[in-house]
Amino acid sequence: MPKLSARIARLILVAVIAASSVSIFIDTNAIAQQKHSSPSNSGTYVLGPTDKVRVKVYGEPDVAGEYEVDSGGYVSIPLAGRIKAAGSTTHQLERSITAALSKGIVRDPRVNVEIALYRPFYILGEVKKSGEYPYRVGMTVLDAIASAGGFTYRANENKVYLRRAGGAGEEIYPLDAPVLIYPGDNIRVPERFF
Repeated sequence: MPKLSARIARLILVAVIAASSVSIFIDTNAIAQQKHSSPSNSGTYVLGPTDKVRVKVYGEPDVAGEYEVDSGGYVSIPLAGRIKAAGSTTHQLERSITAALSKGIVRDPRVNVEIALYRPFYILGEVKKSGEYPYRVGMTVLDAIASAGGFTYRANENKVYLRRAGGAGEEIYPLDAPVLIYPGDNIRVPERFF
């Protein structure tokens, strides 16, 4: 009986070591993902073209509304004019709008900016319906592939090429770990070789 207990203890130890190495891989992937602005925290998310923001100015209902960041990176706000939004967080945009409104007829403006709609992501290659898709917070590459109708029969289901929004080149990611995507990312599913 003691030999059986020692064997069970060794199996448990091997299982614990295997499980901890998997969690280390996932944690390393999560740290690498945090280099990019995370949409889950709009205070650190950097706005870009085609993002939509919801602006509220307390006491000024004519200014309130949803505004899209144009291709030049600006939003046009009544009474404030054209304001640079691309490259700013929502908090930075709040300060820019406040400064612009303070120069005009609004006295002591209190501005709130939140993200109404993130810019889309793009997927192409060996998926059934390549194209532009709306982004949702917390999306992974596999979620994006599912949005595009899944893999084609020629798809390499082991890896994916990912170009981050504003990035210079593609990076290869394995599909056996959850890889988060961000607004504006380009995903390419390669063809498998027999």
